[in-house]
Amino acid sequence: MSHLKHSPKTVHSLQIVDLLCFTEKKMNISKGDYLFQEGMTGEGIYIILSGKVQISKITSDGQELTFRICSKNDIIGEAILFSYSPKHLLNAKIIEDGEVALIRKDILENELFKNSSLAFEFMKWMSDQYRKTQTMFRDLILHGKKGALYSTLIRMTNSYGVKKEDGILIDLPITNQVLGNFCGTSRENVNRALSDLKKEGVISYSKGKITIHDLQFLKDAICCEDCPAIYCTIQ
Repeated sequence: MSHLKHSPKTVHSLQIVDLLCFTEKKMNISKGDYLFQEGMTGEGIYIILSGKVQISKITSDGQELTFRICSKNDIIGEAILFSYSPKHLLNAKIIEDGEVALIRKDILENELFKNSSLAFEFMKWMSDQYRKTQTMFRDLILHGKKGALYSTLIRMTNSYGVKKEDGILIDLPITNQVLGNFCGTSRENVNRALSDLKKEGVISYSKGKITIHDLQFLKDAICCEDCPAIYCTIQ
């Protein structure tokens, strides 16, 4: 059994250590709470030390659209940096207990101005996050809700895939509602699409986890470009 989580963090551990030097405080976080919500004024950015946080947005019709699931060493809340109106544009819901570190906006901005090496790494990380979001929306717009589901499953194999004899296990218990949130569609639509994939032998279920038996089928369906895995994750 081998893990496929081969995409590296784009802000490396050395830079994370550097950023932690500017931490103002550390906080315990609890499942079900929000670290911040859309429209709230942001104090700064957060580095996840443990646990998991879901980044999402509620659309005008009440549909939740999930962009990524963040875990250890991930940075969230970065959109408020260098902004005259530092309000959060997205929601950060805690889905697993853990701990985060807060770095105040003014402190980080000042350090990025002074430290060109850190600023360069941070800019690369921001660019990578933009590309991930861009490709996610591309799949949703070009291939519809079903294509968005296929794209999400492919991204999950890159983020949480474990290679097995009969395919790739997505080693993350995930509900159809959560999948629907990634695709901007209902749980019922996801259930029907997954049932069709199961009938065709593309996937199977076991103990709340999905195994992908025919990854190429999903890739072909959305004309996957086989871009670097770092841009095709849900992290």
